[in-house]
Amino acid sequence: MSMRIMYDAEVDVLYIRFLETTVTTQHVAEGVAIDCAADGRIAGIEILDARQRFGDPEVFRRVILEDIALAPPVAGRRA
Repeated sequence: MSMRIMYDAEVDVLYIRFLETTVTTQHVAEGVAIDCAADGRIAGIEILDARQRFGDPEVFRRVILEDIALAPPVAGRRA
Protein backbone atom coordinates (compact mmCIF):
# COMPACT_ATOMS: atom_id res chain seq x y z
CA MET A 1 0.00 0.00 0.00
CA SER A 2 1.26 3.43 -0.81
CA MET A 3 0.10 6.88 0.16
CA ARG A 4 -2.00 8.54 -2.55
CA ILE A 5 -2.72 12.22 -3.02
CA MET A 6 -5.71 12.85 -5.27
CA TYR A 7 -7.21 16.12 -6.40
CA ASP A 8 -10.55 16.38 -8.20
CA ALA A 9 -10.66 19.79 -9.92
CA GLU A 10 -14.29 19.31 -10.94
CA VAL A 11 -15.47 19.41 -7.32
CA ASP A 12 -12.32 21.05 -5.83
CA VAL A 13 -11.57 18.29 -3.33
CA LEU A 14 -8.14 17.14 -2.16
CA TYR A 15 -7.85 13.68 -0.62
CA ILE A 16 -4.76 12.13 0.95
CA ARG A 17 -5.09 8.40 1.53
CA PHE A 18 -2.69 6.62 3.86
CA LEU A 19 -4.55 3.31 4.22
CA GLU A 20 -7.11 1.53 2.10
CA THR A 21 -9.60 0.20 4.61
CA THR A 22 -13.10 0.65 5.99
CA VAL A 23 -13.24 4.02 7.74
CA THR A 24 -15.20 6.16 10.15
CA THR A 25 -15.23 9.84 9.19
CA GLN A 26 -14.75 12.63 11.72
CA HIS A 27 -15.38 16.22 10.65
CA VAL A 28 -12.65 18.24 12.38
CA ALA A 29 -13.29 21.68 10.83
CA GLU A 30 -15.53 23.28 8.23
CA GLY A 31 -14.74 21.37 5.02
CA VAL A 32 -12.06 19.14 6.58
CA ALA A 33 -12.63 15.48 7.46
CA ILE A 34 -10.37 12.76 8.83
CA ASP A 35 -11.06 9.11 7.95
CA CYS A 36 -10.00 6.70 10.70
CA ALA A 37 -9.47 2.94 10.53
CA ALA A 38 -11.07 0.69 13.15
CA ASP A 39 -7.77 0.58 15.07
CA GLY A 40 -7.63 4.39 15.29
CA ARG A 41 -5.01 5.00 12.61
CA ILE A 42 -5.61 7.91 10.26
CA ALA A 43 -6.61 6.40 6.91
CA GLY A 44 -7.21 9.62 4.99
CA ILE A 45 -7.78 13.37 5.01
CA GLU A 46 -10.36 15.14 2.85
CA ILE A 47 -10.24 18.89 2.19
CA LEU A 48 -13.17 20.58 0.46
CA ASP A 49 -12.75 23.88 -1.43
CA ALA A 50 -9.05 23.09 -1.71
CA ARG A 51 -8.13 25.84 -4.20
CA GLN A 52 -9.65 28.47 -1.94
CA ARG A 53 -7.89 27.08 1.15
CA PHE A 54 -4.46 26.82 -0.49
CA GLY A 55 -4.71 29.90 -2.69
CA ASP A 56 -2.19 28.90 -5.36
CA PRO A 57 -3.44 26.22 -7.80
CA GLU A 58 0.20 25.30 -8.50
CA VAL A 59 0.36 23.72 -5.04
CA PHE A 60 -1.42 20.69 -6.55
CA ARG A 61 1.44 20.14 -9.00
CA ARG A 62 4.20 20.13 -6.37
CA VAL A 63 4.74 17.48 -3.74
CA ILE A 64 7.90 17.63 -1.68
CA LEU A 65 8.82 14.87 0.76
CA GLU A 66 11.33 16.00 3.38
CA ASP A 67 13.32 13.88 5.79
CA ILE A 68 11.43 10.71 4.88
CA ALA A 69 13.35 7.55 5.67
CA LEU A 70 12.15 5.15 3.00
CA ALA A 71 12.41 1.47 3.74
CA PRO A 72 13.68 -0.77 0.96
CA PRO A 73 10.88 -2.47 -1.01
CA VAL A 74 9.80 -5.89 0.20
CA ALA A 75 10.59 -8.64 -2.33
CA GLY A 76 7.59 -9.44 -4.49
CA ARG A 77 5.65 -6.28 -3.52
CA ARG A 78 5.07 -3.23 -5.64
CA ALA A 79 5.80 0.15 -4.06
